[in-house]
Amino acid sequence: MVENERAELVVLQHEFDWLLTEEVPRTFNQVMQILKDCCTHFPVPLCGHDAAAKQEKYIMSTPSHTTQDQVKCVVTVNGDTISQADMSLKIAKHANQIHRTSVTPEAPWRIQQIQDAANFIQLAIKFLDGHGANNTFKTSGEVLSVLTHLTSLLQKGRSSLLIPRKKTIDELMNSRNMLVLAVYHLSNAAGTVKFDSIQAECAVPWLNPVLVSFTTALHIAHQLRDKVSVFSQYKDFTPDSCSVSTVSC
Repeated sequence: MVENERAELVVLQHEFDWLLTEEVPRTFNQVMQILKDCCTHFPVPLCGHDAAAKQEKYIMSTPSHTTQDQVKCVVTVNGDTISQADMSLKIAKHANQIHRTSVTPEAPWRIQQIQDAANFIQLAIKFLDGHGANNTFKTSGEVLSVLTHLTSLLQKGRSSLLIPRKKTIDELMNSRNMLVLAVYHLSNAAGTVKFDSIQAECAVPWLNPVLVSFTTALHIAHQLRDKVSVFSQYKDFTPDSCSVSTVSC
């Protein structure tokens, strides 16, 4: 019985050593390549890619099923900067009145979400470059520590694009570095001031491959975390301290 348990521990140790020396570096290299490929889809130069910032034009409008009020906007985007935009607002209650405003090349607006996502992906690549495949791992704790920090950066980068931080009206009014196409219509009814928000939207083609890259990298990192963690489920096997020499006969 004891011999069988020792033999099982030896097998587990060999599998764990293979995981640390082969699977962990391979996985970190795979994630690194995914992130570098992701950088090529961003509209701004990242990670050594010297391509000029892409100029794109978008036509934004209010979905017809959401409100009778209408917001329309034609936006020219250079990389992570809105260089020009023409916006118009038409309120259903005041059909004959159209409100207009614009962004001019002399006063461009930065899109904070793109900046944040780009910063997080560059931080993830830099972190992997110093702590990933080129590192020598001896314990599961070391691997899990790297994975915890890596997945945190990837989740923040992905969330920057999927769930932009909401701002109060005061923050929007005081903002100088970002454009939020949210129109607030104030009205006074029986002495009570209320406001309605109206939003315009459009599809951004490059977002899809970027989000797929973030999601794929996260999935692979989580798979590696599960593989490393599974060894701790064995009662007599402690991957942070066990070695072949201590379990072999």
